[in-house]
Amino acid sequence: MVGVAYDCLLNPQGAVRSTFENALSKVSDPAAFDGKDWGAIDLFRKFLYDDGGLSQVPVLNPSSIARLKSNTLVRFRGMIQDMLGNELYVGMYKDGETWRTNKFGDFFQFPMATGSSPDMRVWERRLLYCVPVPGQNSWIEYSSESLLNPSSISSSPQREKRHREDDTAMDDIDMQVTNEEVQASTSNKKMREDGITSNSSNLGDTPTADIGSATSVLPYFDRNSLPCLVKIYDSPESDLKLNDVFEFIGVLTFDPEFSVDKNVDNDILGYLGDDDTQTQMPPTKVPRLHCLIHKKLSNQDFITGSPTLEVHARVDSTAVGKLSLNLTCFNKETLSVYGHRLNLALKNLLPFTHCVPLTVDYLNKIPLAPKKNYQTNRLASGILQLAEGSHLTIDETQLQEGRLNPIGLENARVLQSLLEQQKVEYDFTYYKMDMPADIQLLVLSEGKSNILPADLVLPFRPLSVDAAQDVEIEVLQSWRWYLATMRSLSHSITQEMQKVVEDDLVAARQADRSLGSLDFSRFLTMGRLVSLSFGETTLTLEHWQMAKELERLRKERL
Repeated sequence: MVGVAYDCLLNPQGAVRSTFENALSKVSDPAAFDGKDWGAIDLFRKFLYDDGGLSQVPVLNPSSIARLKSNTLVRFRGMIQDMLGNELYVGMYKDGETWRTNKFGDFFQFPMATGSSPDMRVWERRLLYCVPVPGQNSWIEYSSESLLNPSSISSSPQREKRHREDDTAMDDIDMQVTNEEVQASTSNKKMREDGITSNSSNLGDTPTADIGSATSVLPYFDRNSLPCLVKIYDSPESDLKLNDVFEFIGVLTFDPEFSVDKNVDNDILGYLGDDDTQTQMPPTKVPRLHCLIHKKLSNQDFITGSPTLEVHARVDSTAVGKLSLNLTCFNKETLSVYGHRLNLALKNLLPFTHCVPLTVDYLNKIPLAPKKNYQTNRLASGILQLAEGSHLTIDETQLQEGRLNPIGLENARVLQSLLEQQKVEYDFTYYKMDMPADIQLLVLSEGKSNILPADLVLPFRPLSVDAAQDVEIEVLQSWRWYLATMRSLSHSITQEMQKVVEDDLVAARQADRSLGSLDFSRFLTMGRLVSLSFGETTLTLEHWQMAKELERLRKERL
């Protein structure tokens, strides 16, 4: 293993070259390094995890990018929004009689002759377009930044001034369009083909963006959301999937003033990939991260002190354990009070939340599911491209009579598929593909929803309105941990309880012939959730009776 010849934090590429030179001295054929790590990853794992370097790695986000230096080690958390295929690059080349490496970097670190040469090795790396997790709530950014770099959280005037300067610096970076900008642009008589508009909701604004833009592909991100082009090396394709949330640690390459001379051969720059990626996501607009280490994240990883536990999964094609809820009896007045309170509570407790104000006009505007744009060769994101464990609130209180066009009908079908099967159908024009989802759904409506038949329908009947109270951060953190942990626990039923449950379900079927397999599945899910709410991983008779009583009270309210 190489000694401490380079600073892994401030000069990671120097550390990579040092390990390369050390490994090169032990092999006779440089081709042995094709598609393999020669010890660089081990060096960074030791620095990050054994030597405590992880806490020193700055987080790449809109607030920090103006301060971060190119070619330094950074940390980025985001969702894989699009997979852009592979890129060819010159990984090794001879500088005189010495072999050099260009791995984990954009361009050559040493001069070389113009044109291609037999003394070079062309390698591949994967390109991922990653974005902050859709619907990510602000308290996640705060907790993540404070955990990684405690000294960076301060309320001093100096920090506030620097934050404002950073916001100004971000004006030159290609961010997603704000809600106000979209509303202004879509007020024209003729909308752009790929435009989208959104009516405001009493539950809060739903920012949207023009997905026709090559780099603004997320229809509900505001301008403070920072995308990142992540370059993956020597990793199996099965390790990374669309919509997965990852933490990437790697070398940042970003320069707002960088320019490439079009007359210079790409080979000289060590880049042999598709010019389409460079022109649509130029280095001056979208930062690059050459990934050294990546780790898949779950909701628990965004909760302070939350353990990583088993999440309930899908059996065959059936989404096991799903339970959507439709709260009825809402109107404009009650929604403005209780809907706002409910939305605020969800935002404060859950990592990723999103609200869709459903209207006929909204449904008719643009597909809610992602759609491939072959002109830009990009996957244009839709509202329903969400990370695992997201919470989606559908506000139907503004839904009035109207005719759905083909887009609206397709959107309604996609929403129903998400609610009933936990799948979202992605449109690739020539074919469609079902992508599994794990999204909690809450529907707020005046009467029972006809578009979204939820698993549970419950009339909302509040007795009073209490004054809003501030909740201590420690209390919020405890509830966040509780909800994330209880949701992730595994659950089982003993043979004795199976017999009790079977007898009760048979009795319920005899009393009500309309009950079917979906109702029985819902009863079992309710029993599981009641048990888990008490921290129990096995269904008990007490909790099963509690679940039955809840169902009885729900039916009484109906």
